[in-house]
Amino acid sequence: MSVSQFKVFRDVAQSNSISRGAEINGISQSAASQLLRNIEDKLETDLFDRSTRPLKLTPAGKIYYEACRDIVRRYEELESQMDSLKTEMEGSVHVASIYSIGLYEMARFKEEFEEQNPRSRIHLEYMHPDRVYQAVAQDTADLGLVSYPSHRKDLQSIPWRVESMVLVCPPDHPLAKRESIQPSEMENVEFISFDQGLSIRKALDRFFRIHGISRRVILEFDNIQMIKEALSIGPAVSILPERTVRAEAAAGRLKTVPIETEELVRPVGIIYRRKKKLSPVAAKFLDLLKERSQS
Repeated sequence: MSVSQFKVFRDVAQSNSISRGAEINGISQSAASQLLRNIEDKLETDLFDRSTRPLKLTPAGKIYYEACRDIVRRYEELESQMDSLKTEMEGSVHVASIYSIGLYEMARFKEEFEEQNPRSRIHLEYMHPDRVYQAVAQDTADLGLVSYPSHRKDLQSIPWRVESMVLVCPPDHPLAKRESIQPSEMENVEFISFDQGLSIRKALDRFFRIHGISRRVILEFDNIQMIKEALSIGPAVSILPERTVRAEAAAGRLKTVPIETEELVRPVGIIYRRKKKLSPVAAKFLDLLKERSQS
């Protein structure tokens, strides 16, 4: 049985007329009559009482009609949803991200989304945190990815994930052999840190200040990649999100040492304009990011 056959039966039953049901479905009256007979033969029971005018359903016919009506309704809803989905998934999404989210990581999300939605495109741009906020506020980016998301009246922020922080140092550094380290053991250690003014620098300064620890910052950079490169050539340490140095640690270029505290974490959030209604494709990509928050 096909959905079109269920539909013919439904329309004949609703109109109490074979000719009217045939007309609705664009077929001849004889074709509709034959279809109904084939259904009754298959079920080995009469579905219509043909001795009366207008046509009436038998008790079995009423049961079959309810089933046909439900099947056709569900199928029409499915068609509508699929047609809507085809339309919705056309378009592009502009995403602004801080560098440390990871070029490879976001490229993977982009590839996955575009593979699932061939008519959609994700445009990624990496920039300084201040510029991410600016791009979203000025509507040149649909979504922004930032660490330590700040509350702004014109922007909506939703948590994405919380990343653990670790001590990072060259493999030949005295601390590289440690299984873990206490915060107090970082007293007067030479650090390569983030530029002052960045949210992650403020969070680290606050942590050391609360614990009464003095550290010697010898170099400052505005992104993690530069910090990692500086660490690979100098006898200093840094504190970075663990997931941002996995590749270097696996290759043996840098060493990561867990810090015995639960305070040092980096929250990452997704921002978008508060009054902006996201396009269907942007909303769909946002859903993907939420699903992959810990991947």
